[in-house]
Amino acid sequence: MSLEFELVTPSEETRELELSFPNPRVFQDLLGQHDEHVKTVERLVGVRIGVSGTSLHISGDSVACELAARVLSQLYSVVEKGYPIYASDVDYAVRILSRDRNANLRDIFLDTIYISSHKRIITPKSIAQKEYIDAIREYDIVFGIGPAGTGKTYLAMAMAVAEIMKNNFARMILTRPAVEAGEKLGFLPGDLVEKVNPYLRPLYDALHDMVDFDRAQKMIERGVIEVAPLAFMRGRTLNDSFVILDEAQNTTSEQMKMFLTRLGYGSKAVITGDVTQIDLPAGRASGLKEAQQVLRGVEGIKFILFSERDVVRHRLVQDIIAAYDRYESQRQAERAAAKPANGSDRADDGKQD
Repeated sequence: MSLEFELVTPSEETRELELSFPNPRVFQDLLGQHDEHVKTVERLVGVRIGVSGTSLHISGDSVACELAARVLSQLYSVVEKGYPIYASDVDYAVRILSRDRNANLRDIFLDTIYISSHKRIITPKSIAQKEYIDAIREYDIVFGIGPAGTGKTYLAMAMAVAEIMKNNFARMILTRPAVEAGEKLGFLPGDLVEKVNPYLRPLYDALHDMVDFDRAQKMIERGVIEVAPLAFMRGRTLNDSFVILDEAQNTTSEQMKMFLTRLGYGSKAVITGDVTQIDLPAGRASGLKEAQQVLRGVEGIKFILFSERDVVRHRLVQDIIAAYDRYESQRQAERAAAKPANGSDRADDGKQD
């Protein structure tokens, strides 16, 4: 494939670039149905792209043109390796290369973690996700901390399922604290297991997205896969296990210490959470926030931090998270400005941010 940059106007701010691709079949896959992938790049980057034979002509702002050329040429190399790209992949590619022009999409998109029961290939979709799965491979304890929608739990579960399928671990344990997020679930009917199941539903949903229902049920019945509230971990030693603690921001300090000290020989633990969505009662410190301070620098433990830019849901989710962050920062600034000179603020005493 040849990549040619040709300046056709005297303006330094406007360029027209031509990209020529050698393989017509791969080129058609790059274009997408009705050229939808090219149109997505046009819309996201703000350029105009014309298709002629097996060439693309890109015109517009100089910086935007070079970004579009980099996205399309790298996506071509990904498709060339047999990776089926979708409109969402084009979106992720633009996000990745907008943040880091030296990033390599092949290193990210071609790192196959697992092929789900729906024959969907699970791969990282951002630089932070790639760092996250590399950390899970290398370290025995990994913390994935960041906002919802960044793939922290889903990727950890995909890694765990893949390792179980390879018989690298004897069992996979999924757990989360049973803490209400605004809704009162204590009066639900049923026994203890039925009462805590709503808290564990997201883990079951992700599991059944990766493993067909019947197979997952058989693995659960045999104890190869266990889904349980965090309280059920007390007093146990988890050997030869891949353990995932989800919603860890809702653990207390005692619960986090209890969980981390359950890890036995030949085991791996991944802890995920979002420290901006703590549902603990006022005055109770988050075990996840404390662990960030206590365990920094401990050899064998890795922290991966995600931001709203790593969100792999609808693009509006990024903007929603950023808007809430700005709002909370403004509120904190207003509270700080309203405090009396002596620093006391009874209204905020014991309040959990």
